[in-house]
Amino acid sequence: MVELLVRLIINAALLMFVSRLVPGLYVEGWGSAFIGAIVLGLVNFFVKPVMVILTFPFTILTFGLFLLVVNALMLWLVSGLVPGIHLRGFGSAFFGSLLFSLLNMAISAIVRR
Repeated sequence: MVELLVRLIINAALLMFVSRLVPGLYVEGWGSAFIGAIVLGLVNFFVKPVMVILTFPFTILTFGLFLLVVNALMLWLVSGLVPGIHLRGFGSAFFGSLLFSLLNMAISAIVRR
């Protein structure tokens, strides 16, 4: 339970940090970041596997790079569901999700050691 809470706090902080770096991605405050982190986790658990299966041919043709587009679509969906998170366009969603994923992987690698 504590690990889940720590992961939520880290993801909320990453959302706030990424929103400061990527133009066109706005998170209005910590409350929106926490709700966004929860919704992003739920979307990645329920919606993303369906999208990965549906886009499998594109993923094969692009040697897996299409998964970056799927990640961007998941962030775009979260921005549509959470009132305090705004995206100006697909480019902002793409670079925001790319940076969020890279930072999340780096933090996970550091914490595991």
